[in-house]
Amino acid sequence: MKKLPLEGVRIVDFTQIQAGPQATMWLAVMGAEVIKVESRQRPDMLRLYGQLRDGQAGIGLNRSSVFAALNLSKKDCTLNLTQPRAVELVKKIVGISDVVVENFTSGVMERLGLDYASLRQVKPDIIMLSTSGPGRTGPERSYLAYAAIIHAFSGLCSLSGYPGRPPNQMGVMWSDVLAGQTGAFTVLAALHHRDRTGQGQYLDLSMSEATLSMMPEAVMDYTMNRRVRGCEGNRDDIMAPHGCYPCRGEDRWVAIAVENEQQWRNFCRIIGDPAWSREERFSDPISRWRHQDDLDRLVADWTRTRQQSEITQTLQEAGIAAGPSCTVTDLLEDDHLQERCFFCEVDHPEMGRAPMARPPWNVDGKAFGRYEPAPLLGEHNDYVFRTLLGLSQDEIDRLIEDRVIY
Repeated sequence: MKKLPLEGVRIVDFTQIQAGPQATMWLAVMGAEVIKVESRQRPDMLRLYGQLRDGQAGIGLNRSSVFAALNLSKKDCTLNLTQPRAVELVKKIVGISDVVVENFTSGVMERLGLDYASLRQVKPDIIMLSTSGPGRTGPERSYLAYAAIIHAFSGLCSLSGYPGRPPNQMGVMWSDVLAGQTGAFTVLAALHHRDRTGQGQYLDLSMSEATLSMMPEAVMDYTMNRRVRGCEGNRDDIMAPHGCYPCRGEDRWVAIAVENEQQWRNFCRIIGDPAWSREERFSDPISRWRHQDDLDRLVADWTRTRQQSEITQTLQEAGIAAGPSCTVTDLLEDDHLQERCFFCEVDHPEMGRAPMARPPWNVDGKAFGRYEPAPLLGEHNDYVFRTLLGLSQDEIDRLIEDRVIY
């Protein structure tokens, strides 16, 4: 197998839930050795609250499908960080590592004696990434923040929904996903910087700022025009028709976006050149945009009698952007994603085989990355404490008895 780009890089991972674990998972898939640090006293919360395989509750800490999806290809050791000896062992692991990643509430790593200043004394060129909702500085640095709070604070909710209705939450933890990918990118940049300069860095990633950075139109519209954007549903600033329209079948929808006059003429031809398409209110882009309510109803009259696939193929062949609104089942069965090998089968020791998502890119036309099942709690204690740190079995046994390794 071709060597992966991050082979030889070791990462100590204190993260939990989604944003932090997703960042370290991307790095693990790219070849880094990621050692997740948990304990039976304080496991990753997703082991407890994630969606359980087959819906079976109360059967241990290794059957969360969400945890399994966010912790591929990692190793796992259990250290009770309330014990000073456990903190000493963490520092020994850091001393032979390249990166530390954490997403605790502000102040936790300082209280443990594992903050960046302390870890630099152990490894002067260590790279440390701290991910939190508001960031590690500023008057709100101690605020608790989950995805829903970040969506609201960043302004995302104020843009999500329909005019005249309350702001909407996203259906997924979008800010966590974004922060995870941003975190992986910042670690890669810091590794490149260290290769050139020999210097480590402290990376302070604010999930709120990462989310806000993905809404440049709203920010620029205000800074340039003093105009505050609100909820616009599926509308676009320029294109019309532009939206998600009902199709034949139960709860089936297709997205359509008509960009210019040529596409509009092609669209009218495809739908049979109805008389309404030649009315003054639809005669030019601005008029169509101003009469979108009427236009959307008329477009929906055409789409709801046809299948998603028929609409998508017909419009795409005419150079018009269109695509189905897919369910997860649709995606898992999609021929295009299958051909690109986007999903891979991972065999978990307690949950069996299940499809997992690969990175959204291929290399030289081939699927990329290392895919091993998420670790069981403490699965790699022997590797970490015996192989990496060189502890004897007697020492390990005493640490287990004292609940340092726990």
